[in-house]
Amino acid sequence: MAELAQVNVAVMRAPLRHRQMTGFAAAFEQVARLAQSSPGFVWHLRPETEPVVRDADGDQVVNLSVWRDYPSLHDFVYRGEHAGLLRQRGDWFLPTPQPSTALWWQPDGDRPSLQEALDRLRHLRAHGPTPRAFSLTRQFTPEGAPVRAGDLLRR
Repeated sequence: MAELAQVNVAVMRAPLRHRQMTGFAAAFEQVARLAQSSPGFVWHLRPETEPVVRDADGDQVVNLSVWRDYPSLHDFVYRGEHAGLLRQRGDWFLPTPQPSTALWWQPDGDRPSLQEALDRLRHLRAHGPTPRAFSLTRQFTPEGAPVRAGDLLRR
């Protein structure tokens, strides 16, 4: 069996402790708890010393998680409390080069490293959607076959 890994990146408009980021900072732990209790959630990378994970340069906030399948990830991201926060992302984050999210399948129990996730996103940006790294709208099955758009949310 395979699990779906996802990474997304964003650049904050201000330091995390700045008043402009108060809403994001206040919601971060709540959203993490919400994800953990969501059907299909498997794992997410949590930082040891600060509330958010950053890339090696410290410029980007990185969200890295693993889900049972795409419908589970989609339900968490676009329905419920998280969806409301997505509408505010422009208040907290600068426009990000697209795509800012990459997905890929991996063996059950594997946990991607931050470097691997960022490499997958770079691959997607350089080569477009492939079984190695694909987008929210152009996906592949765990076996590497393209998923038809109408089948994205089927369980």
